[in-house]
Amino acid sequence: MELRPLHDRILVRRLEQGEQVRGGIIIPDTAKEKPQQAEVTAIGSGKLLETGERVAPDLKPGDRILFGKYSGSDIKIEGHEYLILREDEILGVLE
Repeated sequence: MELRPLHDRILVRRLEQGEQVRGGIIIPDTAKEKPQQAEVTAIGSGKLLETGERVAPDLKPGDRILFGKYSGSDIKIEGHEYLILREDEILGVLE
């Protein structure tokens, strides 16, 4: 099953971070912060302006992005976890 986001929304998959051990203490999964980096999986057609024009997103599938800590909506499709963000919630593209 494929999901195509609508309008200015972007479907991303979080990039996993390696396990960090500080001072010999292993942090359990429930206490870890979720990563704020992701890879773009699918992109909507763009934001619709009041004039009727559609502005295409500046991203493409495969781009690595940074987003805010509490941005987007978590979803689960066929056992995989994704995040749907608006284009204006994305802070930058990693190059």
